[in-house]
Amino acid sequence: MSESTPVIAVQGLTKHYGGVKALTDAEFRLNPGEHVAIVGDNGAGKSTFVRLITGVEQPSRGDILMDGQPVAFDSPLDAREQGVETVFQNLALAEDLDVPANIFMGREITRLNLGPLSILNHRAMRAQSVEMLSTTGVKIQDLSEPMRGMSGGQRQCVAIARAAGFAKKLIILDEPTAALGVQETARVEEIIRGLKARGVPLIIISHNLRQVFDLVDRIYVFRQGRIICSRLKSETTPEEIVGLITGAIDPASLPQAEATTC
Repeated sequence: MSESTPVIAVQGLTKHYGGVKALTDAEFRLNPGEHVAIVGDNGAGKSTFVRLITGVEQPSRGDILMDGQPVAFDSPLDAREQGVETVFQNLALAEDLDVPANIFMGREITRLNLGPLSILNHRAMRAQSVEMLSTTGVKIQDLSEPMRGMSGGQRQCVAIARAAGFAKKLIILDEPTAALGVQETARVEEIIRGLKARGVPLIIISHNLRQVFDLVDRIYVFRQGRIICSRLKSETTPEEIVGLITGAIDPASLPQAEATTC
């Protein structure tokens, strides 16, 4: 793996809710162009980790660095302004708005900025939406159709295209295909491979190990509120990852291969 400065790194990241230790001393790094997966059982600390690195919650202690520089996100808007785009499971799409309106929601392009009475530049937003969708490989036949009339796969693709269009540093995908069928899942995975080809760094949270081994370079295993292991995909197996998740395999028993931490 590249030894260049990581896009994002965390050191000793910890979140405690009173006596509940949701995440303790997490160490993580994402290299330029790298795709990594976060795996673990429910309650292992994955969601807490994502909330901390996206500004949804604040850590009890620990550091977050982007391009080697410490950052502190007070809100998801702070993270977004630093180039971190997240697609959560709820997608954050407005059902009654069309594709361009959803892509530019909160980032509208105006012809005349008059605060709440601003005049939107619908033509510019539509043109840029077409470009974003095309770059990401998303095909939506009618951009003027409200989101409520689209399939789950189409919605997911729009959300990913929005993230890819605005991400300056990295994209985080939270269970991107959990509610999709086989064909829609294949389409989303094709888009993720396209992001890899373009060198866009990505973190994916997934319970689907087939998907993980198809899409990523490195796998971080969470267990009981800790990151217990980081394994290069090329140096592990689904059986080993399952063993680490369940506790059947002690990470200390694994060979210390290059760029692999346990």
